[in-house]
Amino acid sequence: MMIFRWMSFAAAMMLIASSSFAQKKEVVKVIKSSSENRVDILIGGQPFTSLLYPDSLEKPVLYPIHAANGTVVTRGFPLESRPGEPTDHPHHIGLWFNFENVNGLDFWNNSYAIPANKKSLYGWVRTDRIIETKSGSTGILAYHANWVNQKKQVLMEETTRFEFSGSANQRIIDRFTTLNADTDIAFNDAKDGMLGLRLAHELQIPTNEDQQFTDNKGNVTMVKGGTDHIANGNYLTSAGKTGNDAWSTRGVWCKVFGKMGADSVGIVIIDHPKNPNYPTFWHARGYGLFAANPLGEKVFTNGKSSLNLKLKKGESVTFRYRIVISSGDKTISTAGLNKMATEFAGK
Repeated sequence: MMIFRWMSFAAAMMLIASSSFAQKKEVVKVIKSSSENRVDILIGGQPFTSLLYPDSLEKPVLYPIHAANGTVVTRGFPLESRPGEPTDHPHHIGLWFNFENVNGLDFWNNSYAIPANKKSLYGWVRTDRIIETKSGSTGILAYHANWVNQKKQVLMEETTRFEFSGSANQRIIDRFTTLNADTDIAFNDAKDGMLGLRLAHELQIPTNEDQQFTDNKGNVTMVKGGTDHIANGNYLTSAGKTGNDAWSTRGVWCKVFGKMGADSVGIVIIDHPKNPNYPTFWHARGYGLFAANPLGEKVFTNGKSSLNLKLKKGESVTFRYRIVISSGDKTISTAGLNKMATEFAGK
């Protein structure tokens, strides 16, 4: 009997050890380029993502982003187009953070596609220095940027800190962004904001219908319906909303998931209770835009309520988000995501 109990105990310890090993953190390397405005992040010796901040981009972005199995989960266009993928919304690049209406300037929709005679209506987020890079079980990357108009006058200063980590089948990005007002600032409620991610073709929700979107300046974008059967994604929020019904609703987290190759891939954005207007509204579109926008209340409630966040000169506001990318035979369960959200809330 004692031998049986010992064997049961040993088997249990082996199971726990095996589970711990599967979740063991991999080494993160954060490497700043000496010749480009670029910082590369490797996890377990494999590329995870890069911070790109050249003058040719209108904001800093994390691009591309890989799952732990190496699959690229972000769209390639406009930096590295792939055959058959959508080419709408050229301002959707990797993972980024900005907003459509800051003192009347549109930071979100700015791209190379905006004609010169309209550029004065748009703002830029210009990264001027890397503050910190650190490798280890958790990789650290921090930068400073200025939110400016076309005359390079500074409206706000941004300080962002990323914490990167990963295990055998998971990657995590914790983002902490503080915006300091250099003048009085009005974030007028708008649809397009704030933490945005443009998904790979496979993670779009399948549709055969063309879709037309018009921004607040009258620019029309047509998204063609797909007939190639590549798109197979879906959304699920913490409030139980699925598919296109996730758009404009609130939730602590939202997950997009689908098959990419042989694996199930999931990407989750988790909101933080210290963020303005928690829990956030989800600007989650079936065509592949996955965004958390706490500052779009007037649009998402059809005018029933509004926020219109304001900062006086010298004041600041901080936004905190966790992005989790999983790959394997299944994605993270609702119970698992609720646990992650609780853990993140404590940071």
